[in-house]
Amino acid sequence: MLLHTLVLAGLLCSAVAGPHARLKSPKKWNKKTRLPEILAAKSSSNSTTTTTFSTVVEAHQTNIFISLSDDEAASVISFLHNQTELNLTAAADAGAWDNAIEVVDLVTPNKTDALDYLDNGGAAPDRYALARIAFGASEEPWLQDFIVGPLPITNASTYASLDWATTSGSAKIRNYNADEDSVTEWNYNVTDTVADIVLDLLNGTATGAGDDTFDIWGIDPLWMEEIDGEQRVILWNTYWRFPDSIFDGETLLPQGLFFKSDITGRDPSKWRVLGWLYGDIFYETTEAFRNAWSSPDFVRYELNLPGSWIGSDRVGEALPADERAAPIFVQPDGQRFSVDEEQKYIEWMDFSFYLTFTRDTGIRLFDIKYKGERIIYELGLQEAIAHYAGNDPVQSGTAYMDTFYGFGPYAFELVAGYDCPTYSHFLNGTFHASELSVTHRNNICLFESDPGYLMQRHSNDEYLALTRNVIFTVRSVSTVGNYDYNFDYIFAMDGSIETVVRASGYIQSAFYAKNNDYGYQVHDALSGSMHDHSLNWKVDLDILGTENTFVKHKIVPVNVTYPWSNQTRSTMQLQRERVENEDDAKLSWPQNGGEMFLVENSDKPNKYGEPKGYRIAPSRGGAGMYLTIQDSPNLLKSQGFAKQALSVTKQKDTEARSSHANNDYDPGNPLIDFDEFFDSENLNQTDIVVWLNLGMHHVPHTGDMPNTVFTTAQSAFIISPHNYLLNDASRSTRQMVRIDYNASGVQLVKQFGGKLPSGVVNLTSSQPDFFAYEGDIATRKFPYDPLHPFNDTESIV
Repeated sequence: MLLHTLVLAGLLCSAVAGPHARLKSPKKWNKKTRLPEILAAKSSSNSTTTTTFSTVVEAHQTNIFISLSDDEAASVISFLHNQTELNLTAAADAGAWDNAIEVVDLVTPNKTDALDYLDNGGAAPDRYALARIAFGASEEPWLQDFIVGPLPITNASTYASLDWATTSGSAKIRNYNADEDSVTEWNYNVTDTVADIVLDLLNGTATGAGDDTFDIWGIDPLWMEEIDGEQRVILWNTYWRFPDSIFDGETLLPQGLFFKSDITGRDPSKWRVLGWLYGDIFYETTEAFRNAWSSPDFVRYELNLPGSWIGSDRVGEALPADERAAPIFVQPDGQRFSVDEEQKYIEWMDFSFYLTFTRDTGIRLFDIKYKGERIIYELGLQEAIAHYAGNDPVQSGTAYMDTFYGFGPYAFELVAGYDCPTYSHFLNGTFHASELSVTHRNNICLFESDPGYLMQRHSNDEYLALTRNVIFTVRSVSTVGNYDYNFDYIFAMDGSIETVVRASGYIQSAFYAKNNDYGYQVHDALSGSMHDHSLNWKVDLDILGTENTFVKHKIVPVNVTYPWSNQTRSTMQLQRERVENEDDAKLSWPQNGGEMFLVENSDKPNKYGEPKGYRIAPSRGGAGMYLTIQDSPNLLKSQGFAKQALSVTKQKDTEARSSHANNDYDPGNPLIDFDEFFDSENLNQTDIVVWLNLGMHHVPHTGDMPNTVFTTAQSAFIISPHNYLLNDASRSTRQMVRIDYNASGVQLVKQFGGKLPSGVVNLTSSQPDFFAYEGDIATRKFPYDPLHPFNDTESIV
């Protein structure tokens, strides 16, 4: 004990004795007398304590957020088919004029009920299902969300419109595009009227036959346009050449010919062509277009043709030594985190949380605790917008809201050794759509890794202190059409959580003619179509309870006259400012990083009187990215969350989502209009939610050919303890070392119980088995035989 006290005293003296002024030479630190016994020591450890650890854990409580089981989904579908007033047709047999179930999912329990169960020993909230039904058997078709339950289904179960979860007051939304088959046939019929022109200008055909040259598709969402005093439904389409290989680079092959259609109503005989566009010249009728094409001065543009350039296989000269095996992560002592597979519950170091998986947004995390205290109630993606711009109507008219397609259906199996380390712990994700329960095998991975930099380091001419950094990642990848979105939730030992999104895959490009103001020419007849990505996250922080406050700590320049100075000095100060109410809570990240955004519990100060909190900050790429187009004619009232970097609202069970997957059907009359959340409510010491955007302003360049790369197309935010801990979190890990040395060499190596890797690693055993890749498994439920699985994944492009 005496030796330990003397060592600490010596270290403390050394720490405070050195000068802090700017010196002309490196700092010199006063030498302190060290005990001969310590100087002679070669190594020591202050702990030999071992703990019992298992990679399998039993969740302390039932995961009340977990996705519906296959049996639950099947029972809901069966129950709804028994409600004769719904007039449902089996999804596999349903056509445009039928009523059919589109999606079945969990209705997330109300937070009040959930916290009563999680914190107060109350009963687990009843489970309810969401059922999204398309009602096509009407001249004015619509979609509607219903709440069904409680589960399991019994004679007491009921269903009702899920109106309370919307801002519109109704879970019904008009479907102006219910007749996809008719639209497809219309496109081919229109093309047939100009087949000779299409063959001449584009050198191909679009007839609906298997040997067609072109696909035909266009704007998303549809336009509502007033013509002759009437509101009309407008569709702009263009031609995309099919690739001539396995590579699905169709979005790199626009052909530059466009046509505009009025598809109002459900009778295709009343639809009409409103014009053609080619070479930035608009022709109001097919006849006018044909006459122009027949004239000798008609300008034809270079064809945009497929070829090896759209393939993602390796090309070019080999890199030096690149044939050698690349560095990999290894897990020398096996898995160091625990998982309850059935409950989707995970523990790692000081963290624990529940995981769920949904059709609309993929993975979401709930009840995230750090050191036994909840810091986040809910963390998850809400919506992803890709808003395009261009000189043509398809690029100008495209603003994808990707939850319309869903992130769950396109979260495919991950590849060990590439998507995730081979030693990762893989989980399956299941969603329920079109009366199918679809399980994507191994589409979520959990793993520890070394981020490539230390957690802590300091040295002087007597010692060197180093702390290893280890992070824990939850990852999934969703391929929504042409883009592959990589989602990471990264937990660090300092109590931080980073949320990262990366984008790869094929860009949606534009034909090169007259598009110079909207992008770079990236291939012979191709322009990169500029677009904004804005992805919204819900971050429901609960710092030491639900009574929290959002504050801004500003670093501001000031001029101050001090008692010890007879001159006014230019300096800076820290100013604290509360965001008082929702009216002031639409925010942007400050210029020059001059403010800190914090969620704190003002009633729970630390021992020094500073409120405990968590800071929210950008960490890489375009954190806080919001749409350049602030008044989008495509998104209308469906872009509210994407008009600023982040927003803060009072938590309400009726405001659980910032967007809705069905908003795409009628963006001018959305089910959820985020702007309606803001009604002047006070934000001081109440339950608050932060809605935060990630994304990127993407102007594709030649480096995006054929695929955008994750390294540059990424964005992230991080939340981290702020006055929450009383010292730096590196002190808690055993993965550290202190090396004491002098002119004679190393005198002491002090470790803290962290085992160093030893032995021989069997690298062959860590090789991935690529032939084990299965993709997805779809199992039919009601009303079909659940014992006959089949593949049911469809491309949305």
